Amino acid sequence: MSQDEAQQVSAEIPPAAQLMQMIFGFMTTQAISVAARLSLADLLKDGAKNADELAQATGTQARPLYRILRALASVGIFAEDDAGRFRLTPLAKPLQSDTPESLRDFSIFIGADWHWRAWGDLFGSAETGQPAFERIYGKAYFDYLGENAAPAQIFNDAMTSLSTAASAAVADGYDFTGINRLVDVGGGHGMLLSSILEKYPQMSGALIDAPSVIAGTKEAIEARGLAERCDAVGGDFFVSVPAGGDAYIMKHIIHDWNNERASAILQNCHRKMPENGKLLVVEIVIPEGNVPSLGKLLDLEMLVLLHSYERTEAEYRELFERSGFRLTRIVPTKSAYSVIEGTPL
Repeated sequence: MSQDEAQQVSAEIPPAAQLMQMIFGFMTTQAISVAARLSLADLLKDGAKNADELAQATGTQARPLYRILRALASVGIFAEDDAGRFRLTPLAKPLQSDTPESLRDFSIFIGADWHWRAWGDLFGSAETGQPAFERIYGKAYFDYLGENAAPAQIFNDAMTSLSTAASAAVADGYDFTGINRLVDVGGGHGMLLSSILEKYPQMSGALIDAPSVIAGTKEAIEARGLAERCDAVGGDFFVSVPAGGDAYIMKHIIHDWNNERASAILQNCHRKMPENGKLLVVEIVIPEGNVPSLGKLLDLEMLVLLHSYERTEAEYRELFERSGFRLTRIVPTKSAYSVIEGTPL
């Protein structure tokens, strides 16, 4: 169906009915998360199964599981045949754990009870301007993750899940030619940096993240055969970043922090890079006006969890200048993310 045809169909649905579909959207979200936790897409990889078979494999009750599957099939995630068996659909395949663009771990994170609770108090964030998460749990989001291993693992797995497709898009969409050493600031388990190093064999890299993350980073880098070309350092990017990079890159980092904290990270990069160095910030750039954007919804995630926000091009330009950089260009990729390039002033 073309965009024009989709708009025509949408126009034929009464506004109240369209709004009702949106109101019920949270139910679909939770059903997707349950399907992800139960690995239903993996269980259907080799062929269709009925609810009894899936319930036996997952330790659940057949009738409730059937109702969840039926609801998901009604929105195109899985499909039920005349014999009551469910099969994969294109929308269900990203819920498999072993696909390049898997969203299974991210779906589990979105539906996790400790994360979901914060969204239940979006009104409170609108009323007070403070993150709902902090009011509910009495501590900052990243402090909570640092003290709770299970949620932290869910979060880290989700970020790796999101990073896989985005990293490939960044490596393909931006020309890293001429960069001899690339420093990844807050790079997690190194998915982005590894993707770039694999495409540019002459390049070396360094990655800094929290000490609790770095053990997994080193294992992941070694597994991809990049240990000799890439250093992984535990540290605090608010204090310092590794020296010696021709360029400093960070993905999904700046949007976690307000301007003061974000500028502190960028200024640390500025101190360590050469005069002809490059700053590469990989984020979703909010379009102006009423243009639909995933970033406009992700911005609400920042509202309920953190003291931060997604930014427009003008806001990134202002942040760069505040931190000693000139925003030189924004390079879109075949993903929701763009590479926001800057050079030292």
